[in-house]
Amino acid sequence: MKVNDRYFSFYYENDNDYGPIDIDPAKTALLIVDMQHVFVTRPVYADTPEAQAEKARWEQFYRAIDETVLPNNIRLLEYFRKRGLDVFFAKIQGRRKDGRDRSLDQKATGYNELLLPPGDPSAGILPQLSPKEDEIVVVKTTDSALTGTNLRLTLYNMGIDTVVVTGVLTDQCVSGTVRSLADESFKVWLIEDACSAATEEIQKNELTILNNIYCHVITTDECIEAMDKR
Repeated sequence: MKVNDRYFSFYYENDNDYGPIDIDPAKTALLIVDMQHVFVTRPVYADTPEAQAEKARWEQFYRAIDETVLPNNIRLLEYFRKRGLDVFFAKIQGRRKDGRDRSLDQKATGYNELLLPPGDPSAGILPQLSPKEDEIVVVKTTDSALTGTNLRLTLYNMGIDTVVVTGVLTDQCVSGTVRSLADESFKVWLIEDACSAATEEIQKNELTILNNIYCHVITTDECIEAMDKR
């Protein structure tokens, strides 16, 4: 079933089964994935041609974070809190200083190689989204927020069957989390303007792959409007 005409893949080109964006607040939680300094805070680049080229390469991503993704995460977080709804956070953080507890993808070379030992300030969630007392933070050493954590059981115990997902990176930890939630039979709403990949091309491709199969991709406005109707 589709809820809109955006981001539909080959599999859904001829699917004319449309339904409403129906989100029951009483059974819905917000899950903010990896909105941590290490991922979304602009680095300080050296004044060298190579470093400045890398800065330019990532400018689109950080601009999207500053102008769209972070503001919409703040909007959703404030909306859920104001209405007393459940909020969860997921973040990457190792439990050993040497990082031996990390999953293989976080031990890979290149961009995905990531060591965030206990106490590393770069692993902190942005202060604008700082968790409040009684909001659960899931600490993971994998892409998916469900793999190796008790998140699935916690959601089940709290009577949650629907999860609104935001965060970074859309094609990595967000995607892994969305797929895991869907596999565990949760209804998933992925907020397209509250998540981001490194490039617009990757973002569009991943949203197209995920939409209608593992989740429904909607906007912040659509999510809030649907919940207000309830």
